[in-house]
Amino acid sequence: MRVREHREELVLRLPVLRAVFSTLLVLVGGAYWFVQVVHGDFYLDLAENNRLRKYPLKAPRGLIRDRVGRLLVRNIPSYDLLMARDLSTDVQGSLTFAAKTLDLPFEELEAVLRSGKSKNQFRPTLLAEDLSLSQVAKFSAQALGHPEFEIEVGHRRLNVQGPNTAHFLGYLREVSAADLARPGTSYRAGDLIGRTGIEEAFDARLRGRDGERVVTVDSRGRPRRETRSKLALPGEDLTLTLDLELQEEAARYFIGRVGAVVALDPKSGEVLTLYSAPSYDPNLFSRRLDYAEWQELLADANHPLQNRSIQSTYSPGSIFKIVVALAGLGEGVIDPVETVRCTGSTKIYGRRFRCWKRAGHGRVNLHKAIKESCDIYFYYLGQTLGIERIARYARILGLGQKVNLDIAGEKAGLIPDIKWKLRARGEPWFPGETISVAIGQGPVLVTPLQLAAMMSTIANGGYRVLPHGLMGSGKTATQPIDLNPAHLARVKRALWSVVNEGGTGASAFVEGLDVVGKTSTVQVIEQKTWVNNRDLPFKQRDHAWFVSFATLGERQLAVAVFVEHGGAGSRVAAPLAKNLYEIYFRDQLALLSP
Repeated sequence: MRVREHREELVLRLPVLRAVFSTLLVLVGGAYWFVQVVHGDFYLDLAENNRLRKYPLKAPRGLIRDRVGRLLVRNIPSYDLLMARDLSTDVQGSLTFAAKTLDLPFEELEAVLRSGKSKNQFRPTLLAEDLSLSQVAKFSAQALGHPEFEIEVGHRRLNVQGPNTAHFLGYLREVSAADLARPGTSYRAGDLIGRTGIEEAFDARLRGRDGERVVTVDSRGRPRRETRSKLALPGEDLTLTLDLELQEEAARYFIGRVGAVVALDPKSGEVLTLYSAPSYDPNLFSRRLDYAEWQELLADANHPLQNRSIQSTYSPGSIFKIVVALAGLGEGVIDPVETVRCTGSTKIYGRRFRCWKRAGHGRVNLHKAIKESCDIYFYYLGQTLGIERIARYARILGLGQKVNLDIAGEKAGLIPDIKWKLRARGEPWFPGETISVAIGQGPVLVTPLQLAAMMSTIANGGYRVLPHGLMGSGKTATQPIDLNPAHLARVKRALWSVVNEGGTGASAFVEGLDVVGKTSTVQVIEQKTWVNNRDLPFKQRDHAWFVSFATLGERQLAVAVFVEHGGAGSRVAAPLAKNLYEIYFRDQLALLSP
């Protein structure tokens, strides 16, 4: 009886024992799966790093050349210091040695090492860049005592032209934490990537593909032999549409000035010049930029990092009269031969509006009003048209919207209308505001690039250009705009007289060229009386514009020049356009000489 009871007790315990052993087996299996699968890579690295070390081979970025093959950006050898944390028995001591050798603060290197941590703790961290040969020699001499340090021969980006091409080509900066956190990113801590300009726009093509060198090391971490390697694949070389001669001339002209210039081929949309002043040295960014250098750039009152050709918006002033003239012709509200009498000022809606010429222009028709830039004529034309029709023609000509150049950061500008005023300011549009808009003042804002594109459209007979900086991009001016060709031709003839028949743009005249253009002098502050611009403080002086294009045979070039606080556009902006035309058409003009 007792045996039976004892046997039944054992039978009752068996399910419990089975459950316990099953649970233990699951736990062992789970632990095995966790170690082998979930953290398999980690423990594999741990084992491999007892005998193997992996060193990245940086791919050289592609070269950048101008339209005729002149080198703009290249790579030069540089010596970088890598540190493998796991090979250091005393990280603090290692950093102290490195700080003394490099003559850098300990805290700075410590921050670099901390920020360079990645999921693979055995990958060496880029600790310092661009070491001198004497520094390389010191680390090499201490290789036995400090096996955690490795000297890597890399590539440093060099913009050959420096500030001359900074805003167009851009610069490199180290990847941020946000870049590294993106899913599927191929970036690694310490990588340099394009941040602005062409370097950013075509970063994927310029970067290439990094390689890797795997080395067998001994028990003290000293390299013994190379086990395997994967060669780095260099980045793609790029040829730009930029004309280096024109770019250099723009840089020379803007020494001591603030502003921008853009030159386009009106038929292809190729960007031959894109310069912003003041500029900066993009080679500062090819290494780690220290805090003081960065703050100096940010504190500069003239904002050298800002690309004024695409990122700054300004009132176009009298250049906007081109838009208003085409609107008047297109809407049939003016007869080109009818005249308006200009006495130097007029009263509209109970307010007095002045012409730039104190004595007035006398009786002017459309042609003379454009040639001599008569404000009174366009005040009345703007009053007749109204803001909605003016805005529509401005947008037809590409103003108030992005041109969509290759490089990022472009501003759209502003073409005001009734809806904009209600949305932005919560107020109705007042008719008196249209009078100021008619001569390009008020809330109208454009970029130099937009005006260069607009002049290209007039030059090529009414086709929207697609500006681009990469040669062979396939972009051409193929989209016709909704303007009557006869009206374009009429305005073009008036703009020709601005330069060639003693108009306000006479200083841009070039013998043998058909130069067509428009000057503009834009008030920065409201001037209730006629004021000599030179008597004003510099920051209150007028801005200077000159937009134009030149034709010789089948070749054309459109140029927009803007000089901040430069004064009269005819005196300050037009001469640069003339210089660019003389360079661009030099060979053809030489053939015309007797």
